[in-house]
Amino acid sequence: MNTQRWMSTHFFSFFLTWGIFLPYWSGWMIQTKGISVSEASFIMSIGLVARGLSTLFAFPYLLERVSNKALLNIAGIGTLIGILCYIPANSFTSLLVVTVFLHIFYPTLMPALDSVAGVLVQSKQLKHYGKSRQWGSIGFVSVGILLTVFTGMLGDNMIFWALLLGISCFVALSFTSAPDILSKKPQINQGKKVNIIDLFRTKHFLVVLIIVVLLQAAHATYYNYGYIFLQEIDAPIYLIGVIINIAVIAEIIFFSIADKRFSRFSPGTLLALAAAGSSLRWVLVFAFPNIIVFCIAQTLHAFSFAMGHYAFMKYLTANIPHTHIPKAQGMYSAFALSWSTAVFTVFGGFLYEIEPRYAFIGMLACSLPAMLIALMYRKLEVEKKVLLSA
Repeated sequence: MNTQRWMSTHFFSFFLTWGIFLPYWSGWMIQTKGISVSEASFIMSIGLVARGLSTLFAFPYLLERVSNKALLNIAGIGTLIGILCYIPANSFTSLLVVTVFLHIFYPTLMPALDSVAGVLVQSKQLKHYGKSRQWGSIGFVSVGILLTVFTGMLGDNMIFWALLLGISCFVALSFTSAPDILSKKPQINQGKKVNIIDLFRTKHFLVVLIIVVLLQAAHATYYNYGYIFLQEIDAPIYLIGVIINIAVIAEIIFFSIADKRFSRFSPGTLLALAAAGSSLRWVLVFAFPNIIVFCIAQTLHAFSFAMGHYAFMKYLTANIPHTHIPKAQGMYSAFALSWSTAVFTVFGGFLYEIEPRYAFIGMLACSLPAMLIALMYRKLEVEKKVLLSA
């Protein structure tokens, strides 16, 4: 089996669906279910809280008891059921309940796939993480372009049916053959049971976690309100999907060259660059609320998201033992991709209702502290390197 191709295919199929859910789902609920921006903001924030609990506790718990392949199957089937439950849901309460249920399963697929990639890298079966991860970005951008065409022709209801079809295909793919190491059930040794405290004993783990939490939280406004902000600045409806996906094209380019061009950069250096790029991105959107500058700012997604994520994976594979990776991924998903984003989704929504541009400049509350901490962490890395070479 070609493990590189297997990993690339799974990243592609998952992020194909994520490219529908992340930028369009709030807008879909607002447009087709008749809820307000503040209601959609609250629903998605509570969903993110559920997502954090699931990835922090349920994800590592299951991965200690079932194989990686079985976990992908469980999460995939749960996601499919959750999507189907949106069909009868039409009230605020029912949408909230269904969204919480969906967030227990669906976002778990992200750390599950990254954990699978980490296992394959450490076992020398996957040579290039970045090369496989770029296919996830390709899936994300390709579906966005196609979805723009279909929603323009057939309306926003196509968002739901596209997601349902994508998840169905992912579930079918998850039941195909996988690398043997992923089908092995973990051997539980109670005497060596991994807990969260073990991770914090790993040098600089807490520092790196804080930085990536801040970096990912800074995307809250963009993920939840970018779609309607583009409508606010009079972007043509048929171009919105293309504009959103400029960010993912930049992400693809970064991941395609990351292993070759950035493998020698330390995690601290990469994180500092990511935070600087993030800060510049939100300043541009705030200062120049027009389509051209928004498109230019989208290219900085290669820094604000892709480089930050790559830096964390680089730190993880170099410093975290194989047995600790599921819990580390769970913490990353819970704190960085869920809870911090939930908090700043509400914060961004509050600012957006005052003035849409304020929601973007407000994200400097995350990116600037991230840059300062990353620069301090980089200084520690340099000092350690000097001591080792002395």
